[in-house]
Formats: sequence, structure tokens, C-alpha cells
Amino acid sequence: MPVSDQHPGNADAQAEPIQLSRRRLLLGSAGAMASVSLLGFSSLARAEEPKTLPDYVKWKNANEVIVHSANTIETERGAIGSGVVTPSDKLYVRNNLPAPNEQIVADRNAWEVSIKGVNDPQTLTIADLKDIGIETVTTVLQCSGNGRAFFEHGPGGTQWGTGAAGCIVWTGVRLRDVVEKLGGVKAGMNYITSTGGESLPAGLDPKTIQVERSVPTRALDQALLAWEMNDDPMPLAHGGPLRMVIPGYYGVNNVKYVEQVAFTKDQSEAKIQTSGYRIRPIGDKGAPGQPSMWEMPVKSWVTAPLSNTNKGRNMIYGVAFGGINAVAKVDVSIDGGKTWKQARFLGPDMGRYAWRPFVLATDLSPGEYRIVTRATDSEGNTQPPNRTENERGYGNASWKDHGVSVTVG
Repeated sequence: MPVSDQHPGNADAQAEPIQLSRRRLLLGSAGAMASVSLLGFSSLARAEEPKTLPDYVKWKNANEVIVHSANTIETERGAIGSGVVTPSDKLYVRNNLPAPNEQIVADRNAWEVSIKGVNDPQTLTIADLKDIGIETVTTVLQCSGNGRAFFEHGPGGTQWGTGAAGCIVWTGVRLRDVVEKLGGVKAGMNYITSTGGESLPAGLDPKTIQVERSVPTRALDQALLAWEMNDDPMPLAHGGPLRMVIPGYYGVNNVKYVEQVAFTKDQSEAKIQTSGYRIRPIGDKGAPGQPSMWEMPVKSWVTAPLSNTNKGRNMIYGVAFGGINAVAKVDVSIDGGKTWKQARFLGPDMGRYAWRPFVLATDLSPGEYRIVTRATDSEGNTQPPNRTENERGYGNASWKDHGVSVTVG
């Protein structure tokens, strides 16, 4: 699974994100959002008791999310339907710290971000960034713990099913363009280190709680400083007014409320980097030498049907993505993986880092079925049957785990 410190493929294959014209983007997004349908619901990761949406996300669709806590809200499995873009009011929320006061989005253009580790370091406002350039990219945003609920050892943390993921349209400026404006990266810098602007409790060592993540400088090719999400100003709940977006990387690296971007020789000394979000054996503590949750692997899952359906002609829907690579195909099995049929992609291709909804039409007789899906990316990497066991329940791409048992009547 490509979550180690080594790139999973050929570095020469690191293409820039596919860009869309503003007109094409708006048409594509509107069409994709309109196609979202409610095709069923999964009870797998539902909280034991319904919880009220916190004030800062009152605008979310309460009927299509699962509230685990004030900082962790999951998208219902059936809420995605056949949509390419996940509507903002259905998108999951995962905050390591409480969201800042909404005053920070009162004057968005005045928000400042310091750029360090370049030959001409500067502090720039969003207004300054908008003068440098503008790009749009569609990416899968996925929490490292998505699929944690399937682990049998009961790892701590939010028990996500499949809903800690979505496909989002981001608009901002390419980090590479900002860096070029500032004279380029200084020699010897190996990482891009982003620091979030959340308020930190007094009396604590900032490094023990601060959201500061480092990713390899190879991510500069696709990194974006984004101020819009799904064609609207970046919501406070999702990192507004400014968020670092690293296409193909797990959500934790997409730092919210970003106030500093530094090119550094070494990784951040913050706990969230040194020991947090590391793949480690069950029972072990996190350590810098363990694989970090960086690039995402290929993955897919069913979105409908989820429990019951009628006999006869049925449409099996789902989503698939390639992580750091484009997704090339997805196969569906109705007998738990014994036999497979290739599904058909739906909707527009929104680029290398976006997911592709898919459908397989099949006739089902009365009985019990185990429906599973298996995606393959453009580099030939195929979604594995089994998860990688680890202490925190990270990086679950197992097609066996993500299957559904359906009764046909």
C-alpha cells in the first residue's frame, strides 16, 4: 500500500492536475451534483444515538450525515448515489482541533500565509495569491481512518465506514506558481510543511497539539492553496478562508486554515507528524521511522443497493478512485469475489485525482448476495482483497471489507 515514504510509481509519471475551464467546470459540477441520488443507507457506522449538528455545520444535510462528535461527521454511504462531485452539505468533517472563530472568514482576502524556505520569503494575503494565478482541480478528499470500522481489533478513533471521503472541486493558486514568484525553493529542502491556524490551548507545548504536516517536495507538482470549494468560498468547517490541498494524498495533509507553508530539510517535529498518522503494528506506539499517511492507494466501494432490493434487473452503483494515480477500471462481483464483471463509468472524467462513479447492470434472482468491487489504477495497481492490519486502523482499501450483503426478494 503506497503510504510509505517512498513514491509508489515512476516519478516521471507525476503529471500536473487536469485543469478545467471555468465554464466547463461549472457545467460539469452542476450536472454532477444534479445526478446525486439517494439510493439506500448503511447502518454500519451510524452512531448509537443520533446527535445534533454542531452550530458551525448547521448548514449540513442532517438526513444524510452521521454525527460521531462535534469534530467528526460522516457521509451516509447511500448519500453519494451516482454523483461525481460530493455536495458540500453532505461532505464529511474531520477536524483535529475545534474550528476557529468565524471572524477569520469575515474578510477572506486579508488572510495571510507566510511562505518560507524559498529564496524570497514573504507573507502573502489571499488577495496577493489571486494576483499570482488561479487553477481548479477535482480531488478525492479522504480521511486516513476511512474504513476503520472494519478492523476487528477495535482501533481507537472514529469508527468510519465508507463516509469519510468525498470528491471535491477546489479553486486556488498552484503552490508551484507561488514558489516561482518568490525565487524558487532553497537548495536542500526535502519537504513541504504546512501549518494550520487553529487557536491552541494555553499552557500546552504547541508541538503536542498543533496541526502541522510535512509531505515530500514531489507533491509540489500538484499542490494548491485553495480558497474555494465546489465553486463557493471555502467554508469555515472545511478550512476556510485558505486550505492547503495535496491531490492524491490523505486528508490530514490537506491542512486547514493554513497560515504558513515552509520548505524544510526535515519533517515537522509536531506530534501529528512524528508519531501520529503512522502505519504501525497493533500494540506499538507511533514513531518517525514508520510509514506516514501520505499517498492514497486505489480503492472502490458500492453505494447501492446496500441491504435489500427487488428481483430482476438491478443497477449496482459505486465509486472508484486511483489515489495518486487515475483509476482505469473497476470490476464488480455479486458472489463475494468468485467471478467478476467490468462496470461502466458514469459522468464526466474530472481528472486524475477525482473519483469515477460506476454502474453494473445485472439480473438478480431471489436470494442472498455478497457484492464487492475491485478497482485498478492507471499504473496497474489493483485494490487488494485484505486490509493491512495496523494499530490505528489506517489506510483500509480492502475490497472484502467494503462489500455489502444484499437480500433480493
